[in-house]
Amino acid sequence: MRTIPKCMSTQHPDNVYSPFFAENMVINGEEEIKEAYYVFSHLGCDEQMWDYEGKEVDNFVVKKLLNQYPSFFRDKRLGKDVFITLRVPNPTVEKGEAKVLLETLDSIPRSFDAAKMFYGDDIPPIFEVILPMTTSHRCLDRIYLYYRDFVVGKQHKPFKPGDVTICEWIGEFKPETINVIPLFEDMPRLLEAHTITREFIRDKKLEYQRVFLARSDPAMNYGLISAVLLNKIALMELERLSQEIGIPIHPIVGVGSPPFRGNLRPQTVDRVIQEYPSASTLTVQSSFKYDHAPEEVREAVRLLRERQIQPAQEVDRGRCLEIINKYVVAYQEQLQAMVPAINEVAKYVPQRRRRKLHVGLFGYARGVGGVTLPRAIGFTAAMYSLGFPPEILGLDALTEDDIQFLQQVYVNFKRDLRDAVRFLNPDTPWLTPALRRQLEHLGVAGNYHEEHRSLT
Repeated sequence: MRTIPKCMSTQHPDNVYSPFFAENMVINGEEEIKEAYYVFSHLGCDEQMWDYEGKEVDNFVVKKLLNQYPSFFRDKRLGKDVFITLRVPNPTVEKGEAKVLLETLDSIPRSFDAAKMFYGDDIPPIFEVILPMTTSHRCLDRIYLYYRDFVVGKQHKPFKPGDVTICEWIGEFKPETINVIPLFEDMPRLLEAHTITREFIRDKKLEYQRVFLARSDPAMNYGLISAVLLNKIALMELERLSQEIGIPIHPIVGVGSPPFRGNLRPQTVDRVIQEYPSASTLTVQSSFKYDHAPEEVREAVRLLRERQIQPAQEVDRGRCLEIINKYVVAYQEQLQAMVPAINEVAKYVPQRRRRKLHVGLFGYARGVGGVTLPRAIGFTAAMYSLGFPPEILGLDALTEDDIQFLQQVYVNFKRDLRDAVRFLNPDTPWLTPALRRQLEHLGVAGNYHEEHRSLT
């Protein structure tokens, strides 16, 4: 059984400060090669997401890492000790990027050849891909089967009767199969993550299955409370599925730095571990890596990697959904009033990576009356810049019974809100009397960041 990474470095562009190896504020493809080496060698992460979805990316990452840093990668084996995991476009949703998927899958055997020349054996350096916006097991099957039957399967075909096969002409294609990791991002699929996963693995002989649960996009689409509860439901159901079928399922939870996006910072590692005890892997995004002192980051990564994975938290699915269903209505109604201001301010959020527009629930201009919003990072930055943290939206829909339930289920409920409300400007026109009363009732009002308040 392979080692399951516990700390996945990602390329999410949420950092304020640029890393020392970047020539300017926007990290380019060549600098992401340096970043992968840096997070492995200096920060101690054991996995790097290599993100092809909606951004420019270097297709020769394995060859370049091995050629540029041979001493490190002789000691830390790529594909055994540290891992590169590809995040690919979803052709079902992202039609404009569809053929990037095929190019990416075709690059996996080439990366295998580069590693074989370096190490002299058959351990693949890349063998997993993440599929964003997974909507059904068929999406996963298509990638799994395309790689197996077309990328690798073509090697046994001759060019014409009596001629050599492709394999005889240019060599073997390995690995023979890859693992496909579903990334569930919207409410229906988070609630059915276990069902979709079951269908995907049903006809395959797998040693394990990794499943990626989004945390930022559900928060943007349905609000903070919904995102946390949806993740907890999914984690519980995935653990039940694993016990039922006898195959280990290893969840990944995609957390970012602000409370709205997960509240994982070097200072809050213990809190997030408590919140998602059964998550095999947690993500560390760019702000985590570059907006804090390196020694703080290294210590936080060490804690993430040394933690013991615990059983999933048992939650009352029905009660969670009852709260979500009324809370999300209030969240989306209140968000509607802020959309023009959010979109205007988001234009000025500085870029950190070369990214394209993300297609998601709001990106489809549906679900909330034809609203289009920026990506989650720009959305969150805009809301904070307006002096109105998005964590606050919809809280007035919660009853006292709801709050009591959330305090039992959402471990860091009030702590996360306090972290967010610190950056509330209490004079903002969007703070309704009902929301103000709820913040006071929850005991999270006050202690505002005065400099931030004066700027907003």
